[in-house]
Amino acid sequence: MSLPLQNTPPVQSAARPTVTVAAYPDYAQAQRAVDYLSDNGFPVEHTAIVGTELRLVEQVTGRLTTGRAALAGAGSGAWFGLFIGVLFGLFSNSAWIAVVLTAVVVGALWGAAFGAIAHAMTGGRRDFSSRSYLAAGQYAVAVDAEHVEDARNHLGRLAMTL
Repeated sequence: MSLPLQNTPPVQSAARPTVTVAAYPDYAQAQRAVDYLSDNGFPVEHTAIVGTELRLVEQVTGRLTTGRAALAGAGSGAWFGLFIGVLFGLFSNSAWIAVVLTAVVVGALWGAAFGAIAHAMTGGRRDFSSRSYLAAGQYAVAVDAEHVEDARNHLGRLAMTL
């Protein structure tokens, strides 16, 4: 269900002026509207989904201890060691698998050491792990100015089917 538009100013793209024809509270509904336009022959290359009212959300995933920092570092180091080991292994005359395994183990050890040291150097100022993402409060469907009436007609039919 689209939200009522309250004197929404046109969205200006770099190449052409656009007009907001509908606004939705989540991305899935805006995507469904553009999909509906596409299914009904609307030239969707003249369409944009614009997220507004952006906010940064940092989701805390757990406590970060020196041990967990070392474990994360060991994982990263092992991946890097695998990459280096495969490169060296391709051009080595010795046992290929031994070169790769040695590089993985050395990478994991160095990664664990650097992870633990880096965490210890923070002095406890950030003892948690997290994941950040951007979230929009509203998603507008905007179309090029010359296609506004056609898009509004299509989306009006979509609103009647919901």
